[in-house]
Amino acid sequence: MKTYLDCIPCFMTQALRAGRSAGLEDKQIKTLLDEVGAMIRDLPMENTPPETGAVIYQKIREITGIDDPFKKIKEKNTREALDLYPYLKEEVRNAKDPLLTAIRLAIAGNVIDFGVNRTFDLKKDIKQILKQDFSIFDYAAFRSRLETAKNIYFLGDNAGEAVFDRILIEEIRKPVIFVVRGIPLINDVTYKDAIMAGLDKVAEIVSSGSTAPGNVPALCDPGFMKRLRRADMIISKGQGNYEGLSEEPLPVFFLLKVKCQVIARDLGVTEDSIILKQQKNH
Repeated sequence: MKTYLDCIPCFMTQALRAGRSAGLEDKQIKTLLDEVGAMIRDLPMENTPPETGAVIYQKIREITGIDDPFKKIKEKNTREALDLYPYLKEEVRNAKDPLLTAIRLAIAGNVIDFGVNRTFDLKKDIKQILKQDFSIFDYAAFRSRLETAKNIYFLGDNAGEAVFDRILIEEIRKPVIFVVRGIPLINDVTYKDAIMAGLDKVAEIVSSGSTAPGNVPALCDPGFMKRLRRADMIISKGQGNYEGLSEEPLPVFFLLKVKCQVIARDLGVTEDSIILKQQKNH
């Protein structure tokens, strides 16, 4: 997916939020915003938003000297999600369709996102998404692919959200490879975050090597992409992964909550929609 004009204010807001999370003074944050603004001027609009994000977050690391400005927030989100884990398991256990309920919960966890300018109420969102209609619902294809798939990759998105992904992986009941970012970006899930969420108990954890807030093939480790292209099934969480992979000929199922107008227009849905979408160009 290409970058749209509406993405530009979002990039600036992310830089502002990262500067504040890093504890910078206002003067330093102004310098950061000036630098990011100058960079955006020269960035090609044909790039995916995560590719642009990679450049911006590299500049943020250079100016702040902090590799993971969202570290404390990620830990807090993960602890809060782990507190909900028994409740989430109970919801799946009592459901008429446990797999579908686990998918809904995985999407509910996708609200834990600091790459978009919005607040969230996790418990309220869980209750809403458990009963909300899907705007795109390729569930039959998902179940069919899952029945025969032996080599399953699960592309994680955010820390905290990974606890909800764990619920779905446990319900899949097959070996799964859980994929994390190569470096800290916003509140995206890294290896340490995945361990804290307990993913090592239910999946093999690997890094894509991605230096972007999303898995963009050009910015992932070539060896990882070679293995990913051999996957029988790929479950992709969140907007960043959708932006990076929406035009790739891969056996992907996208799970996400739509949190901005740009993604909504690209998918042909309304904002706040929940999506289970099969990649059609594979």
